[in-house]
Amino acid sequence: MQLTEVEQTKLNQVRLDQSWKDGLASFLLSSQMDQLKAFLIEEKNANKLIYPPSSLIFNALDITPLYNVKVVILGQDPYHGPDQAHGLSFSVQKGLALPPSLRNIFHELNTDLAVPVSKHGDLTKWAQQGVLLLNSVLTVEAGQPTSHQKRGWENFTDQVIDVLNERREHIVFILWGAYAQKKGQRIDQTKHLVLKAAHPSPLAANRGGFFGCKAFSKTNNYLKQHGIEPIDWQLDA
Repeated sequence: MQLTEVEQTKLNQVRLDQSWKDGLASFLLSSQMDQLKAFLIEEKNANKLIYPPSSLIFNALDITPLYNVKVVILGQDPYHGPDQAHGLSFSVQKGLALPPSLRNIFHELNTDLAVPVSKHGDLTKWAQQGVLLLNSVLTVEAGQPTSHQKRGWENFTDQVIDVLNERREHIVFILWGAYAQKKGQRIDQTKHLVLKAAHPSPLAANRGGFFGCKAFSKTNNYLKQHGIEPIDWQLDA
């Protein structure tokens, strides 16, 4: 994509890992992105508290550059409680109680690979190894779940998936729940592995379809089959 000087200057102002800037340039320079930024500015000017903090909105993309991605775990939108969200799907910062969905994820991981259940919910170690912990919507108003849906983030994260789908191969896409599975319909399953199961939230997981899905062992087996270093799912204390 050949950029004008004005476009390049605009792109340089985006605080985002360079590999993703290059991959997502057309969207970042679009009117859709302008509208999304205007919405966020409007919310902040109205003194609304937005999670995660501005510096962490693109945390998943910054920790896991485009060409490092091995796995995508797709979430819906950030946690809306104080200090929980830090830009990684399903993850919470150290020192906070584990949300129910994450407790179920850890339980399944323990059953699947005998990985000890972590006392904290910070999944940064996974992200550093190539697990893109991507929410469909990257911001939320405090105490107002799903409040930033249909404001443009879904189109942005569709582009993230499209770039991975087109430019990479042998990525494992873990899609838990109907929402993630619908969003993942665009993935080319001749190039990538798509793993589907029920959502890990207690209501969905307890109805069946999440526990026993073995997403973690299936992921590592697939990576190894294609000569890719598997994920060490065990978190540090």
